[in-house]
Amino acid sequence: MRLILAMLLAALASLVNAQAAYPERPVRLVVPFPPGGSTDVTARILASKLAEKWGQSVVVENKPGAGANIGTEYAAKAAPDGYTLLLATTAMSISPSVFAKLGYDAVRDLAPITLVSTIPSVLVVHPSVPANTMAEFVAHAKANPRKLNFAAPGAASGQRMTFELLNQALGMEIVMVPFAGGPPALQAVLAGHVQAMITNVVEAAAQVRAGKLRALAVTTGTRAALLPEVPTVAETVAPQMDTYVWQALFAPAGTPAAVLQKVHRDASQVLLLPDVKARLADLGMNVVPGTPEALGAFLREDLETWGKVSKAAGITPQ
Repeated sequence: MRLILAMLLAALASLVNAQAAYPERPVRLVVPFPPGGSTDVTARILASKLAEKWGQSVVVENKPGAGANIGTEYAAKAAPDGYTLLLATTAMSISPSVFAKLGYDAVRDLAPITLVSTIPSVLVVHPSVPANTMAEFVAHAKANPRKLNFAAPGAASGQRMTFELLNQALGMEIVMVPFAGGPPALQAVLAGHVQAMITNVVEAAAQVRAGKLRALAVTTGTRAALLPEVPTVAETVAPQMDTYVWQALFAPAGTPAAVLQKVHRDASQVLLLPDVKARLADLGMNVVPGTPEALGAFLREDLETWGKVSKAAGITPQ
């Protein structure tokens, strides 16, 4: 009995020591997107606050490309020592349905730490589209099958899949036009080259208020604070619609439990700081930290959801 107690105390001491010692050198926070986007901005806010808390540099490393898979694979294959973290997004849930060969498995190769934020999306159209409401847009699309296009920032984007989900739920046939990122996709709609797109509320709000785009509905279950006058899809034509872009923190699988616990605790505390919540709210984000277990379950559910949407849309992984 004494031996067992001694072993338990030793294990507890080891856990406490590991937490106390970490981090002993700079930590990398991988962002699988270019600088300047919403995920990059979130990462830099988080990195700055964690660096203050830890007394160590937290360096944001942008590794974009291949639908966010280059950076995600890089992080998944990094040494599982806590010195490489990943700020992933919805793209990670969609990639297995779009890309035939991935160098990682999100469930097997990454350890969930915490959900960071959710970002409402909004369906916008060029003012030339003869629709002022979501119902009018659906009617117009049904009357003109495959004649309307929607812009998407890549095949594996949450915006693309959300539009595919709308097509399926509402019986529309609006065709995707892929672009290399959000800005060129948005510019195509602003110029009237493409009729519609789903984008985050921050990117859309200024253009909507300037009259350059018309907002028809947000895709989340509740209205967005930045566009409170815009109804939800659920209020208009599809009662079950509640989708959003998410951001979440992961580490390579095999990272010591004590380190994961420390990162989870400290990241959660940082995210709930009033100034951090305010800065992210200005970007249209809802801060939603949670447990690693909840994030793991959420990821598995999201993978299943987008797999079904992809299959129904006839998307063949390539």
